[in-house]
Amino acid sequence: MGNCCSEVAGGREAGGGRAAAAGNDAVNHFLKSRGMYCSQMELSFSATNLRDRDVLSKSDPMLIGYTKGKDGTLAEAFRTEVVLNSLNPTWITKHTITFEFEAVQTLVFCAYDIDTQFHNIDVKMLKLEEQQFLGEASCVLSEVVTRPSRSLTLDLLYREDPTMSGNPRHCGQLIVHAEECISSKTLVEMVLRCSDLELKDLFSKSDPFLLISKIVEVGLPIPVCKTEVLKNDHSPAWKPVYLSIQQVGSKESPLMIECFNFNSSGKHDLLGKVKKSLAELEKLHSNGEGENLFLTTTVGHNHQNKVLKSQLFVDKFSQSSQRTFLDYLAGGCELNFMVAVDFTASNGNSRLPDSLHYLDPSGRLNAYQRTIIEVGEVLKFYDSEKRFPAWGFGARPIDGPVSHCFNLNGSNNHCEVDGIQGIMTAYTSALYNVSLAGPTLFGPVISNAALIASQSLANGGKKYFVLLIITDGVVTDLQETIDALVKASDLPLSILIVGVGGADFKEMEIFDADKGERLETSSGRIASRDIVQFIPFRDVQSGEISVFQALLAELPSQFLSYMRSSQMVPNASWHLGLVHLY
Repeated sequence: MGNCCSEVAGGREAGGGRAAAAGNDAVNHFLKSRGMYCSQMELSFSATNLRDRDVLSKSDPMLIGYTKGKDGTLAEAFRTEVVLNSLNPTWITKHTITFEFEAVQTLVFCAYDIDTQFHNIDVKMLKLEEQQFLGEASCVLSEVVTRPSRSLTLDLLYREDPTMSGNPRHCGQLIVHAEECISSKTLVEMVLRCSDLELKDLFSKSDPFLLISKIVEVGLPIPVCKTEVLKNDHSPAWKPVYLSIQQVGSKESPLMIECFNFNSSGKHDLLGKVKKSLAELEKLHSNGEGENLFLTTTVGHNHQNKVLKSQLFVDKFSQSSQRTFLDYLAGGCELNFMVAVDFTASNGNSRLPDSLHYLDPSGRLNAYQRTIIEVGEVLKFYDSEKRFPAWGFGARPIDGPVSHCFNLNGSNNHCEVDGIQGIMTAYTSALYNVSLAGPTLFGPVISNAALIASQSLANGGKKYFVLLIITDGVVTDLQETIDALVKASDLPLSILIVGVGGADFKEMEIFDADKGERLETSSGRIASRDIVQFIPFRDVQSGEISVFQALLAELPSQFLSYMRSSQMVPNASWHLGLVHLY
């Protein structure tokens, strides 16, 4: 669940890894996941066929970029230089932006012709009302990064009178090109070891783990990685940890490496710490030396560092260029969105306002509709066809038995609908054409999604599938669901589960290996990786990160874990390999 993880399964895994044992819960609470996929992108810009607003020469264009918030407000992000006398400019100024997979990042661009009298003024000081407007264009960052060329051509639009309706004029084109910064791809692998740790437990040795944080100029250190907990070991050697250069800033950026003794209460004992940059850790490895840990003590108003006999060693340090999520997108890989909606009777009569399926005449979305929109609007950009499988479960279609996986569009032959609006239309129609029933079974829809994923893989398709299950209750086919999830863990498939309503969803957390042990089938087979992310709808957070962003945040990591475990590379054909077809 993060950019730093251990690839070795079992035991108490590194934080950010693919699983964590139940005993590691306190560590997970100690360091909340920072697993959102963020990559630095450098945007460059050019334009063609701009409007000529000058009489004796061509326009002198400048481009301004804005980010657009969910409330529609614009925040200026950058201004380019002014290119003199050109209707086909290529601007030198680049803009660096953090690509956030789990968010819809809308960008707005405005081109202006800068009057000659202002050419000697810093572009940041220019008053736009004094310049001539050339046109406007907008896009979502995901539209750029999902193009194989990472270039997107936009029409620049101009409206003579912004207050009047009617179609705007086309006034040239803007080309936006994105490149992933090299720091996003550079990965450092380290094997860390400590010696002679202090004994904190009364009747046994310590249970140590490491927490690695980057040090910023203002504020507390920011955690970026933690290791697994090693039981009863005062000279521990942890599994490899992985850090991208982007995570820490640079190889010269200072890091704080703290060694804690694990306590199930969550109050972990600090055994010592070291302050070193990646470059300094690399030097320790090269010289085969250790670094003494220290503890900060307070004497009066003074802080002193007490050097300990405990030492930190770097047994391995290697640096490589990793294949990123965006590399696979550029290689033609797509994400295919699927959705399954709970139509069990516990949702309540959809014609009554207290029902979770109530269709409000005012247009206010219910929890099911909002979840489909919020998740779908992010994922739709990663599928060029935008035809999405959509199912319902737990209902009785007209004149039929209860079905635990029926096509939401009412078709007997195909389950796909066109676009997110197609899902919304099919959902609304289904409410009038089925009778809510039960029980709540996940197994059939998961198996159906897995069948599509396995067939696509067998046919050499370059798709990774994302199934969204929206439910109001705890499943009654727990073991069957676990069996289906374990089988699906070998496939290009992730499953997002959103719990709506007031039910106690505690039991659902067993599906999410971030919060428990790796899933195991009734026959003893262990899931090859974590493919489930569960979150209750009511846990909507205030602030910058919504519940839906948290739900989507782990997808790129799950995607990459599948690619790496299957040894698939960008631009290569996908083959079935040792996957059992459903």
